[in-house]
Amino acid sequence: MKLKYTILNFVLTIFLLWSCSDFLELNPLTDLSENDFYKTADDITSAVNGIYSGLQESDIYGNWYVFAEIPSDNTRNQLSGSVTSQNEFDQFYIDTQNSYISSFWAAAYNVINRANTVLGRIDGIDMNEALATQYKLECKFIRSLMYFNLVRVYGDVPLVLKEITISEAYDYSRDLKENIYNQIIADLKEAAQNLSDSYPPEESGRATKGAAKALLGEIYLTLHRYEEAELVLGEVINSGIYALLENTAGSLNIDGYKSVFSPVNHNSREGVFEIQYLKGGYGEGSNFANNFAPENSGTNVVAVGSTGGNNIPEMDIYNAFEEGDLRRDFSMALGYYDNRKDGEWVDSRYISKFMDVPYQNNDASNNYPVIRYSDVVLMYAEALNMNGKTAQACNYLNMTRRRGFGYQTTESSPVDLYTASKEEFILLIEQERRVELAFENHRWFDLIRTGRAVEVMKSKGFSLNETNLICPIPQKQIDVNPKLTQNDYRIEPK
Repeated sequence: MKLKYTILNFVLTIFLLWSCSDFLELNPLTDLSENDFYKTADDITSAVNGIYSGLQESDIYGNWYVFAEIPSDNTRNQLSGSVTSQNEFDQFYIDTQNSYISSFWAAAYNVINRANTVLGRIDGIDMNEALATQYKLECKFIRSLMYFNLVRVYGDVPLVLKEITISEAYDYSRDLKENIYNQIIADLKEAAQNLSDSYPPEESGRATKGAAKALLGEIYLTLHRYEEAELVLGEVINSGIYALLENTAGSLNIDGYKSVFSPVNHNSREGVFEIQYLKGGYGEGSNFANNFAPENSGTNVVAVGSTGGNNIPEMDIYNAFEEGDLRRDFSMALGYYDNRKDGEWVDSRYISKFMDVPYQNNDASNNYPVIRYSDVVLMYAEALNMNGKTAQACNYLNMTRRRGFGYQTTESSPVDLYTASKEEFILLIEQERRVELAFENHRWFDLIRTGRAVEVMKSKGFSLNETNLICPIPQKQIDVNPKLTQNDYRIEPK
């Protein structure tokens, strides 16, 4: 599917003219797109691939770390240059004019609108019925993913389930997040029942049955519906399709964990759903290597392109890794040796697990792992524990833990942990998720899901309150649509 994206940039520029900068400023389809597009099965294929391509955008997953890592105790923004908009997330004083909350709102609804348009038009196309069904389910999966992110960021949001005109857009107010979740669950259940288990290599990256079930399991965990979460996540585990990539046997090493992030090993058995990126000047590369390289580090960390110095790991996450946990030094670095200064050491922490060599600036092949199998294993362990099956939950926690310390996932090891206490296990799984999934944009939402965000962050010197767990609605949206109401976002006195 990656190679198909290279064609889509031109196609989407011409035809997908509703893809605009604002949810409430939806551009009407032009005569060109009305008359010439959505006529054939190939048009539908291009449109669906365009929806996937939309997930690559910086305002969706390229900058997702601003919403999911920077507010947490894992990372912070850089402290030089124009960084106020990210610092607002780090220090919990987000303004209604913040560029990130405005851009993400618009981009997420852009993707949703693309999905709704395909869903509304595909039945009028002469095409293979099975393929049409597949595309519908893929659209519903992506729409569900976008709504899940929207609800986690803003709380109640407009629920749009059809292609709409400009005038119709002004009729939408915020739906209760409970209603949003009901729609997400309905769509994911349908996708989980009817999507394919896998696709040919050239179609890698499409939503599968396992991806739908894994996302549904995360939804159930978020809603504290633990029995349902255990059931659906157990189906992913018992499918036999996915597996943790193993370390090389015989000596302590982290080969398996490293290989998950290797650009030549994407969409492996551990990749449940990944955003596809491909370097080479196609406009489809990822920006993580350049964006996370230390500011002013030249070619010492990333060989090609600029150095953004963003998403800087805190020492708190470095210290969270136990002695002997090999994931730490692969996931992050404390600095680099400067070849411009005779190899002088420079203290400058950075994320190193997404360090492919770019083809050009912001053009690397690091996929973004939305759902990894290790995430599924740990979510399953969490659900088991909450259902009173703590002993069984420990077995799954130890699978990822063993690999992190250099062992095989199925062999007993000196680092295995066991407890009969449900409360103690809650903290153990929180810790394991933090280090296993470090910098993969889970930490902040994990803390919110378990109700520990305010407590944990306050214990580390941050000033926040319960209103800071969701962002303000972009003021621009409220200005053009009086039916939208603002969130109660209060800044905590320091």
